[in-house]
Formats: sequence, structure tokens, C-alpha cells
Amino acid sequence: MTSSPLDHGRLRRRLAAGDTTVGTFIGTASAVAGEVCAAAGLDWLLLDLEHGAGGEEQLRALVPAAAAYGVPTIVRVESAARIRVGRVLDLGAAGVMLPRLDSADEVAAALRHLRYPPLGDRGVATYNRACRFGLDPAALERSDSELLGVVQIESVAALDEVDKIAALDGADVLFVGPRDLSHDLGLPGQLTAPRYLAALDRVRAAAAAHGKACGLLVNDGAGAAARIAEGWTFVGIGSDATLLAAAVTAHLAQARTAS
Repeated sequence: MTSSPLDHGRLRRRLAAGDTTVGTFIGTASAVAGEVCAAAGLDWLLLDLEHGAGGEEQLRALVPAAAAYGVPTIVRVESAARIRVGRVLDLGAAGVMLPRLDSADEVAAALRHLRYPPLGDRGVATYNRACRFGLDPAALERSDSELLGVVQIESVAALDEVDKIAALDGADVLFVGPRDLSHDLGLPGQLTAPRYLAALDRVRAAAAAHGKACGLLVNDGAGAAARIAEGWTFVGIGSDATLLAAAVTAHLAQARTAS
């Protein structure tokens, strides 16, 4: 394969094989911050367009910056609209995270945007990074088997249909948004509440039953280790912003002990 910033399905194959992966969210809209995170050895980065500071334009610089270290970039789109999904895929995203979908039918419709006709409704063009700017038109044929589909389970409605969602072709990862799900359960931020923990078990069981990966967001490395021990395989440790803030706070507190 010609040298390329594209992932060519490696992350999807790793997760399908049951590998454990650890990444972080990029919310500062900084390709440099993303490159720092990639250089540190993460398995993936996720550019957050739902809650992050930037937009699609940040992906142009982030994909090659992270890929220089062999790290793929996934994108959480701000909505499941076809044009939003298609644009980030054309820019070289290794996959897409779909937020706040409440039913298997909604998820199935959104997953069609990741695939070209006849299996989906993604717009077809070759003069973009995904097709190496026209130099690799055969990427159109490979794409359907290479792109990672990450579906967020962050509502009671989605939890009620989690088994149906896990059964969908292309729903490669079930990803829990802890804050959203806990709020929708009526337990805002209560991440040790029995009903919230039971919901996590339900998501993990659905993923396992259908041979899919399961993921969630945690605050730190200790939290990641605990979840990995439970069987979660797509674990996000905070974001570039929260990791920076925590590091600065810790160092500042240590420095001020001398005053």
C-alpha cells in the first residue's frame, strides 16, 4: 500500500479481533494538541464536532498529523445528517461516532451514510483524501469494509433497543456517553449508582452477544484500567483539554507547596 495518512481499516480490524484500544477526544480544535496525544502513544483520536471548539476544517490538519505516528482519527459528527457524515469521511476519517440516536431504525438510517450505494447513500466522489485525490479510485470498493461505525448509547430509549442496535451491520462499537446516559436515567453524574452500572452491563452484554466492541469515556488512566479489566475495548480517557487542565492543576498544586 502506498504511504498514506488513511487508516485503511486497521482500527476496525483490531476491534473486530477483540483488541483493547485506548484513545482520547480532541476538543480544542488544535492539530498540534492532537499530534501531541498521538505522539504519546494512543491507539486513536476522536475529533469532537458535537461539543468541541472546532469544525470539519480541523480534520484536514489533524488526520495527517496523527497519522504520522500511526494513529487514526475518528470524528464525532454534530448530527447524523448525510452531508455531515460524508464530509468527514471524504476528509480521511477512519470512522464516525454517531451521537444521540434513540432507536435501531435511526441507527440503521445513519449507518447508511457511511456506505456507498447500493448498500448506503454516501455521495460518490474521488477527488478527495479518502481516494488519494483521484489516485486511488479503488478506495470506493474497499471503503464499506474499512470504516468504523461507533454508535453512542446515551438515552434510555437507546438502552431499550441496545440489542437490536448491536445486531446491525456496521454498528462496530457501542459507546456509552456517561453524562448523557446518567442524566437520561434520572441519575445525573451518579456514575456509581446501581441502575447506571446495570445499564453499562446491559450495553457490554449486547456488544458481546453480537461480536461488537464496547466503549465508554472515563476521566483518567485508573478509570480506564478498571473498565478494561471489565471487558471494555474502546476506552476514551478524557480529552486533550481535560488532560491538560488536570496536568496543570496537579503541577501547580505541587509547586505551591513550597510557598
